[in-house]
Amino acid sequence: MRKSRLSLFKSTSMLISVVGIIMIVATIIVVAYVGFSVVNESITDQISSGNQYDDLASLKSQYGDLESKFDSVKSTYYSGGQDKIQKYNDARLELSRAKSAIDNVQSALDANKPSNEVDSRITFAKQKLSDARMAFDNL
Repeated sequence: MRKSRLSLFKSTSMLISVVGIIMIVATIIVVAYVGFSVVNESITDQISSGNQYDDLASLKSQYGDLESKFDSVKSTYYSGGQDKIQKYNDARLELSRAKSAIDNVQSALDANKPSNEVDSRITFAKQKLSDARMAFDNL
């Protein structure tokens, strides 16, 4: 009887040791996975943010070029009649909307908004810049 109790004690303590080791290994794996996910997400956000800053710089450059085109034809339209002035002002209003959309992208990046929100603002700014370009072409 004593040998069977001793054998039972040995097998039980061995089982507890094995289960403990398995739990420790599982905990290490879970912590490593969570850590990897956090680091990976951080790197992805930084890369995405870098691309978004590049898009913002491109938008600002395109806006500057378009604004200089508007300024170059301003005197021509202001020396014309009231209809020409109104047409120029309407086109210039589209340019102001594009500037507002670009500033909105800048503020989202400065506030560290989520990547998908910044992307939607960039898309909106591109659309507004395209509208302003079409308004200029229609002058």
